[in-house]
Amino acid sequence: MKTDTLFYQLLKEYPSFFFELIGKPDTNPDTYNFIALEVKQRSFRLDGLFSPLESLTNEPLYFIEVQFYKEENFYDRLFAEIFVYFNQFKPPNPNWYAVVICDRRSNDLTLHAL
Repeated sequence: MKTDTLFYQLLKEYPSFFFELIGKPDTNPDTYNFIALEVKQRSFRLDGLFSPLESLTNEPLYFIEVQFYKEENFYDRLFAEIFVYFNQFKPPNPNWYAVVICDRRSNDLTLHAL
């Protein structure tokens, strides 16, 4: 896209503009490298999804994940799967729940704090 290239060049040439735009004008732009990174999409498979019938679009989606071993990046992967689903299928109701079923509490990991 032409606008992507334009903004890339603008931010590459004048990185301080970005920090002014987000309300952090005192940030030293030399602290960062600015690149246009290509992110490849993995193949994801949900363990289960309860999707409401077409006539009941006000009902939420339920994403089901079954976890029988400790996986360090489990929640990162789970949310990536959910967001890929929303991007591809664009369900009419944005309300959803993620339900994780673990075989034991020790296999559940704490969600990263942002």
